[in-house]
Amino acid sequence: MARARTQAVIFVVARATDGTIAKDGDVPWKISADLKRFKRLTMGLPMIMGRKTFDSLPGVLPGRRHIVLTRQRGWSAPGAEVAHSLEEAFDLAGDGAVAVIGGNDIFELFMPLATRLEITEIHEHTRGDVFMAAPGPEWREVAREEHAAEAGDPAYAFVSWERAG
Repeated sequence: MARARTQAVIFVVARATDGTIAKDGDVPWKISADLKRFKRLTMGLPMIMGRKTFDSLPGVLPGRRHIVLTRQRGWSAPGAEVAHSLEEAFDLAGDGAVAVIGGNDIFELFMPLATRLEITEIHEHTRGDVFMAAPGPEWREVAREEHAAEAGDPAYAFVSWERAG
């Protein structure tokens, strides 16, 4: 059991109406405003992710640490700090806020410790191959910013959630 944590654990993810968060090893959308929001929310924070999420990035993202949680002993990659357990990931991250960026196995592992969800709700059924459940009753929506479909991008909303109670 993980020791009690007081740090902010912030999920940053884009999720379609059908729960899709990935398709064919990548995020299915390249919405400029969402990419800018992701950068703003994660800049300066250690990002915790799974190996497949790390592999899907265009490279090491500047201004952020990349903590990769993997079951593969001996795995390494330039720019990645490797952890093999939730505790190891937190030990690498230190005491400040952390951003958890995927994939679904990582989200499920860290969900009991999450303090905030920053979800870009993509208003479409994407039919991907990696899914994430919608926030449950333990979460309350605290902010929403809707955006209409435009220039080939689907309609979407930036939604912030905090743990209720």
